[in-house]
Amino acid sequence: MKQLALGVRLRAAAVFESFAPGLNTELVAALRSPGAAPLWLWGGHGSGKTHLLQATCAAAGETAAYFPLARSAALPPAALVGFENCRVLCLDDVDAVAGDLAWEQALFRLFNEAAELRTRLIFAAGAAPRALEWSLDDWRSRAAACVVYQLRDLDEAGRVEALRLRAAQRGLQLPQETSDYLLRRMPRDLPSLLDILDHLDEASLIAQRRLTVPFIRDALEKLARTKP
Repeated sequence: MKQLALGVRLRAAAVFESFAPGLNTELVAALRSPGAAPLWLWGGHGSGKTHLLQATCAAAGETAAYFPLARSAALPPAALVGFENCRVLCLDDVDAVAGDLAWEQALFRLFNEAAELRTRLIFAAGAAPRALEWSLDDWRSRAAACVVYQLRDLDEAGRVEALRLRAAQRGLQLPQETSDYLLRRMPRDLPSLLDILDHLDEASLIAQRRLTVPFIRDALEKLARTKP
């Protein structure tokens, strides 16, 4: 799989099987389909945009590439050259270059060349394309031509399912009372919950203990004491 030489690695956990879709089943189905139409995903921080882009790359295999624009804006826009030859190209954080004329020109060129080569483009940003302040009208029209999906936040049942899927991926059993305890006591945004679950997994391996509520309470108290 083609990746940037920026220390970027696809997360092993970022696969479709570990994503709790909630109200986003139509979006996930669109990503998993072989269609050629360019897609634009948008949603707030922690909504799962990066997970889904990387899951799409993982499913597509060696002919896919993941390009995070927020980490690449310091590069010259010519860094995009050649990526139009991928079968699937996922560009993350596209809003990071909104208003940068040189990058928008590079995206416009990429969009046109990808269309000729039938390369599938999938964009992700914090807002819909028409809501961003672009400098280049030609690129604005191309971005607006994408099929646009908003990522909906998970409700409580969706967050429980997301925790269960992450736990299963790590070989853990997560009893209902354990997930209920985490949702009551911990930050409710999904990235924080998943980070806490990863920490608890490591702690349970060291202690050779199951993820019971008493163990979780003790582990979180120890974690809080070690934080500066």
